[in-house]
Amino acid sequence: MTLCPCSSSKAFSDCCEPNILNRSAPTALALMRSRYTACTLVKAEYLHTTTHPKTRPDHKVSEIEAWAKENSWNRLEIISTEHGNRNDQRGIVEFKAFFTNSKGQAQVHHERSTFLKEDGQWFYVDGKFDPKPTDLSKKTSRNDPCPCGSGKKYKRCCG
Repeated sequence: MTLCPCSSSKAFSDCCEPNILNRSAPTALALMRSRYTACTLVKAEYLHTTTHPKTRPDHKVSEIEAWAKENSWNRLEIISTEHGNRNDQRGIVEFKAFFTNSKGQAQVHHERSTFLKEDGQWFYVDGKFDPKPTDLSKKTSRNDPCPCGSGKKYKRCCG
């Protein structure tokens, strides 16, 4: 059994492989894990296809492939998830991807990613790098800005 590169402790064949082969994932978290795995396997086309169409033009397959190849991917750590389940339309996954760059330096890519589900398929939209910690004890009011970073009011977004 080959363990999945996404650090889930599951077999690759039972974890990210079906998502990569089907170019789809059932949840935002599953998409995040499979996108990390796609980096480790240099599956740039999958990363491009699972990027939301509105932000996809910002990402070239050749650049994604070059970035994935020049780094040695070590492990993925999921910090938190908000929404992003099978019945949701939006989701957020905060993660750290540990890798070694082409100069042999240990690096951490820390991101809070936004995902959207359209026509039954999850897409990566964008992310905030090195996000500030979120105070989960603070209750979000319906008129507060949505904590997902969309710029909308909470009541019109994730609320």
